Amino acid sequence: MTSKRVISTDQAPKAIGPYSQAIAVSPTELVFCSGQIPLDPKTGKLIEGEIEAQVERVMDNLRAVLEAAGSGMDRVLRTTIYVTDLSLFARVNRVYGKYFPETPPARATVQVAALPLGALVEIDAVAIAGR
Repeated sequence: MTSKRVISTDQAPKAIGPYSQAIAVSPTELVFCSGQIPLDPKTGKLIEGEIEAQVERVMDNLRAVLEAAGSGMDRVLRTTIYVTDLSLFARVNRVYGKYFPETPPARATVQVAALPLGALVEIDAVAIAGR
């Protein structure tokens, strides 16, 4: 029987709408992480800085959610990157790549008109839970 488990951690920003940080599904135990924007988990505010700082905060937030699900960056299967300006893609890629030094996941990148709270980037992920 398939079951659904809500993942929540205070090491990543709280949801700013009607969604969970992540959902784990068993018996396969896949983790579907909601998109993360560059919010500081302590203040709940958008961080300041260039795109590199925003991507780093987003990836750290994703890592915290994955770890709360008993997973990790090495278990990510797929990501989607949403950026407000595709000309920033090379800069996004440089930071993103540091989080996946071996066997990076499949991914899609999409330019969008706007993101919540004026963020420049949002990233979601699907991963395998457990170790």
